Amino acid sequence: MLKRLHALPRLLVMRRLAWLALALLPLAAVVLAINGLADQHLRQTADSRASGWAQHIGHNVIDIDRVFMGERASPQTQEQLIALRSLSGMLGYRFFDPNGRLVLDSASLGSGPPAATPGQVLPAGVLAGVHHISLKHTGSSGGHQHVSAAYVPVAQRGKVIGVVEVSIDQTELATATKRSFHQAALIACAALGLVLVLGFALWRRRAGEVCAAQERALFLVQHDALCGALNRAHFHEALLKACAAQVAQLNLAGGAHIGAGRGLAVLHIDIDRFKAFNERFGQIAGDQLLKAVSARLQAVLRGKDVLARLGGDQFAVLQSGVLNSGDITTLAERLIAAVAQVPVPDGADWVVTASIGAAIHGVDGRNVQALTHAADLALLHAKSLGPGKYSFYDAVLDRQLQDRQALTEDLRQALAQGSLRLHFQPLFAAKGSRLTGYEALARWPHPTRGFVSPAEFIALAEQSGQIHALGRWVITAACTEAARWPGALTVAVNLSPAQFLREGAVVEEVRAALQASGLPAARLEVEITESLLMGDTEQVLRSLHALHKLGVKIAMDDFGTGYSSLAYLWRFPFDKLKIDRAFTQGLGSDAKVDVIVGSIIQLAHSLAMRVNAEGVETLQQQQALALHGCDEFQGFLLGRPQPPEKLAHLLLAVAKAGDSAAAVPA
Repeated sequence: MLKRLHALPRLLVMRRLAWLALALLPLAAVVLAINGLADQHLRQTADSRASGWAQHIGHNVIDIDRVFMGERASPQTQEQLIALRSLSGMLGYRFFDPNGRLVLDSASLGSGPPAATPGQVLPAGVLAGVHHISLKHTGSSGGHQHVSAAYVPVAQRGKVIGVVEVSIDQTELATATKRSFHQAALIACAALGLVLVLGFALWRRRAGEVCAAQERALFLVQHDALCGALNRAHFHEALLKACAAQVAQLNLAGGAHIGAGRGLAVLHIDIDRFKAFNERFGQIAGDQLLKAVSARLQAVLRGKDVLARLGGDQFAVLQSGVLNSGDITTLAERLIAAVAQVPVPDGADWVVTASIGAAIHGVDGRNVQALTHAADLALLHAKSLGPGKYSFYDAVLDRQLQDRQALTEDLRQALAQGSLRLHFQPLFAAKGSRLTGYEALARWPHPTRGFVSPAEFIALAEQSGQIHALGRWVITAACTEAARWPGALTVAVNLSPAQFLREGAVVEEVRAALQASGLPAARLEVEITESLLMGDTEQVLRSLHALHKLGVKIAMDDFGTGYSSLAYLWRFPFDKLKIDRAFTQGLGSDAKVDVIVGSIIQLAHSLAMRVNAEGVETLQQQQALALHGCDEFQGFLLGRPQPPEKLAHLLLAVAKAGDSAAAVPA
């Protein structure tokens, strides 16, 4: 397609030349047609006069038949013929017998018979009645410029007795006719020329529009429609050509890398928190941000560097003329600084930042696939460092990626084989003596790695799309286990924001788990984080209301950190707030923390919500929370997460059984 688009200008020129050549043909045809019509008019006029003259002599000249037989004309006949010779426009005539022998010449009338001449071949068909007219241009000799010679048969009583050749002077008629027809030709040519000029102008305008549209189409084929930067396909093509040229240059230089010559590098750029920006300010603002980022990045680049938008919020730069890694560092810092200057909606407390991963040709790879892979890994590492950072590729990143991919596959197998386990951390009432329930916590005993951190494998499940299977298993296993517990002990299950992406899915999973286990809905508590409500709030709230309608309790986890907003508390009737362990750890050491914790508990109680404090590890923390009126404690002071067979209520039951046995008299 590109070859066809590039060949369009040449084709348009060829078409224009062909069009002009074709446009001249009608003009030439008009001129030729007009000249032909003029000559035809002269022939018809000459034929009419000659025919009338021949008919006149055939009927009115005495003994004309004898003249055609070669006899000498009588004096009376000669007088008639001499009179006919003096007619206007008549230059002369000659008589021929049927054999083509000249029998009379008007020039010799009165001076004897014409000179003997051999038989003349008359024009074909004349003796059969066909008139033959020939036009002769004689120049200026004798003042007669246009002479017509007409061969007309002469008949008497239906029989051709001879042929007369009449020479007629048509100079005046030809001049007038030519003038009239030339004027007509001029008018016709002018009209046709005007039509052609207008047609050509319209065609040229249309051709210009087509050419502009084709150039626009070519631009769109190669560039991103939103930002105007190169698109992924043509960035790949540009990188492919640059790598080939670089390999050839390195081969000539004996394989030397950066430092020995001018090299190239690939920088992958990702806008930090772009999804959150889109969700907060809308897609239109997001598109405007992408265009602004593209413009800022382009302004930083040199003319030979190439900018592309790979898709979404990811850009790429092909940096050429690189002497050393310092050149790449300088460019990366300039790009990050440029993105930080991108404006945001008025009044928004938002700073745009970008993360960058860089790969160097000849060091991190020599082909397109290796370079882009290395730049991607470097970008992932840069994003792990925090917003607005850049990183070079390191082979360690590859090993980490391979390890992560292997762990992802192991997690998939563990879920399929049921290798994961649930541990439960006890929850106690305010005084710390009454067990109210447990929080279910997923654990993964890996066969070779030991216990994998929940923070690691849960994040891995979210990124690999396995969070739905993991979440479904946790809910089902927790409800099944809790159904075996005595009394009204509750079970709390954490829900991932990813489980709410498909509206209604998590509600159906909870309903199915309750039905399968037989656990009353009132004994199940689901915990969500505030970050969940930063997404599609209306959809999330619909799901939460549906869960609440089932009778399930809803708790907001980690309250007081991250994206805390009081708006969430009144938009949804939470049953419980869980104070983040960061506040619990600060109790007794910072007076401000005591004020904040007291305010949170007071606010929750005013909204008819119970309060749970996580991370209780000392008696001092427990006492401070109790003074503030906290309803529930959770932490290592009271109990660590344990497998089902070691839960607190089982140990208490065993202890009570032992006490009862000791009280029985021997």
